[in-house]
Amino acid sequence: MSEAQVTIEQVSIGDTLPELEIPLTRTLIVAGALATRDYEDVHHDPAQAERRGTPDTYMSINNTNGLVGRYVTDWAGPAARMVRLSTRLGVPNFPGDTMRLTGEVVGVEQDTVRVAVRGMNSKGAHAISEVTVRLPRGTEQ
Repeated sequence: MSEAQVTIEQVSIGDTLPELEIPLTRTLIVAGALATRDYEDVHHDPAQAERRGTPDTYMSINNTNGLVGRYVTDWAGPAARMVRLSTRLGVPNFPGDTMRLTGEVVGVEQDTVRVAVRGMNSKGAHAISEVTVRLPRGTEQ
């Protein structure tokens, strides 16, 4: 993603964000759970995850939200401020897969932009999210 700053004047409904592929490693899944203090065993213990009915450990919603937020703010630039994030989870993110994030601007109001984000993996939709970010005006940079 770019480090360039997007301003509110540059954004229109229907604009798309560049796709971002995130390899889903066991390290990413475990580190994300630990970083967000989600100690649920299914996020770090493969044997326990299997005992609880899944084929492997899987990504926590906090980890997913962090990646979705990063995706949008990396696109928007360093002066962007995330003010809202809402996610509905679908299929799990398991190690060895790839999550592909795509986004589309679905709203522009005053100094905020709403971006619809989809996180897809080989099994289908992992995350359906909406992120609202506050953007500067061109004169505020």
